[in-house]
Amino acid sequence: MSQRSARRHTGEALSATGERAGSPTLMLAMATLGFAVNFWAWALISPLGPMFRETGSLGELNESDVALLVAVPVLVGSLGRIVVGALTDRYGGRVMFPLISAITIVPVLFIAFVALDSYALLIVGGFFLGIAGTAFAVGVPFVNAWFPPERRGLAIGVFGAGMGGTAISALTTVKLYTNVGETAPFLITAAVLAAYAVASWLVLRDAPGRVVPTTSLASRLVANAKLPITWQACILYAVAFGGYVAFSVYLPAYLKTAHGLTPADAANRMAGFVVVAVIMRPVGGWLSDRFGPIPVLASVFGLVTVCAAISAGTPPLEGIGTVAFLLMAGALGAGSGATFALIARATDPSRVGGVTGLVGAAGGLGGFVPPLIMGYVYGQTDSYAIGLWLLAATAALTLLLTLTVVRRTATASETA
Repeated sequence: MSQRSARRHTGEALSATGERAGSPTLMLAMATLGFAVNFWAWALISPLGPMFRETGSLGELNESDVALLVAVPVLVGSLGRIVVGALTDRYGGRVMFPLISAITIVPVLFIAFVALDSYALLIVGGFFLGIAGTAFAVGVPFVNAWFPPERRGLAIGVFGAGMGGTAISALTTVKLYTNVGETAPFLITAAVLAAYAVASWLVLRDAPGRVVPTTSLASRLVANAKLPITWQACILYAVAFGGYVAFSVYLPAYLKTAHGLTPADAANRMAGFVVVAVIMRPVGGWLSDRFGPIPVLASVFGLVTVCAAISAGTPPLEGIGTVAFLLMAGALGAGSGATFALIARATDPSRVGGVTGLVGAAGGLGGFVPPLIMGYVYGQTDSYAIGLWLLAATAALTLLLTLTVVRRTATASETA
């Protein structure tokens, strides 16, 4: 048999196996749905934070108390991605997606029936609710394995649009809590998680030819951490996705305090911010497939620098204030998609899960710190300007890193 015939025969065999195993489009759709459902659960506390402070139902809370309440799930979801990403490399998304979704039901029900009248118990519930945030580290390697390199940027960007689950929480949590019942948003979310856990177990299949690592979890984590692309992508994602997470969890409190909006209006505007970021994430991946990740990332961080500087002056929301925040949302979403397009190009497929876990953790940590800083700065100065100027400076430094060190790493990977 000639080499060409052998390659054709192998391709036909893999194609047939892929058809039996599942359609890439169906797998992408199911993974995106799972990401959205888990992020919906992950963000349940955020819209309620300002309301708890306003009503006093948890006692007297200051700005830092609210910031800590909404940031705890972000921290746990971030650090948990390191382990979950490595476990996904080992066991595959077909096992990990249903498992994470099922486990998340427990803290959701704990908050609904035990923690709603106690700040301390809400912190505990929020800690375990962070498990939902690890779903991201399951989906990226799962989707990455189903698509060829030239389509991974768009595919992972589409999957990343599942972060719009936070918009579902923003639009529904406060309304359900006040109009239907305090436990309603949590019970509905738990039911959806249970339905998805069952559906994903029945439908999801790992990609044909998936390489299962044989080394220990610890050795894989160490090896992945030593890759240059890992720490560089960690910085990029900490700013891009971290900025998105920080605004998505803290924007309701910011809008209520800085602009005097009601909790419901602030949650609706936060949902708009999330929707723009969600739409732009696959766009960022698609643009990276066409023009390369570096030009996209450079444009993103330049735009964030300008918009954060404008927002530091607290312009009115009726004009430039809203435009600046929406442009920043689009840039952060596109930057998140472009970062994983870069990882897909520069990382061996069998290591994508481990690298994703580390990078995802950095992104989540990037979202954990800013709300605490913003809450502290406001408590000391009655102004959010310093926090937004710090964001502008951070984005400018990240732009410089992208155009120098990251560009060299990307070029070396493409050459190799």
